[in-house]
Amino acid sequence: MRVVIAEDSVLLREGLVRLLERDGCTVTASVGTAEGLLAELDRERPDVVVTDVRMPPSHTDEGLRAALVIRRSWPEVAVLVLSQYVEEQYATELLAGQTTGVGYLLKDRIADVTEFLDALRRVAAGGTVLDPEVVSQLLVRRRGDRLDALTPREREVLATMAEGRSNAGIAAALHIGESAVAKHINNIFAKLGLAHADNDHRRVLAVLAHLGDRP
Repeated sequence: MRVVIAEDSVLLREGLVRLLERDGCTVTASVGTAEGLLAELDRERPDVVVTDVRMPPSHTDEGLRAALVIRRSWPEVAVLVLSQYVEEQYATELLAGQTTGVGYLLKDRIADVTEFLDALRRVAAGGTVLDPEVVSQLLVRRRGDRLDALTPREREVLATMAEGRSNAGIAAALHIGESAVAKHINNIFAKLGLAHADNDHRRVLAVLAHLGDRP
């Protein structure tokens, strides 16, 4: 797997390089600016880009805006965004377009190296991976108190679904039956006023895209 890393923190950037190379990845470039990231995409065609959100010069949303450019200009390149915060406007744009090969994880909530590497591989293979907090904030923004109507178990199912898992994967993670998972998912869509979605690993992205298209 060929990877380009964009992160302005030298220590974190070098740590990611060592981590990925130890896992067998080829890091074709590691840069500290969004401008440098896009320049590398002109030269390289990696399988996946790992990018921070806030980078020089303004340290606001340069990385996420670069991710949007990559999704438009190089749709075959998967993108995994790492952030300290949920940048709602650009996150909605990122998730409302092409629904394959995209991920958005919060740095402070990445507690396991193995899970991070698994998430990166899933994104590079065309899957989707979202931090549950990203899903929660975007749903709250679009549906207000409707999220409050979800039961604790339905919130758990939604959070696990956001990780790109199938019904079987959700059942295994939460130690419940697949029929119970299907029932919870139907309840979630009903409470959020959404049409039923097919049981594939991109359901959460379809939900977020749908929400992003509605007032």
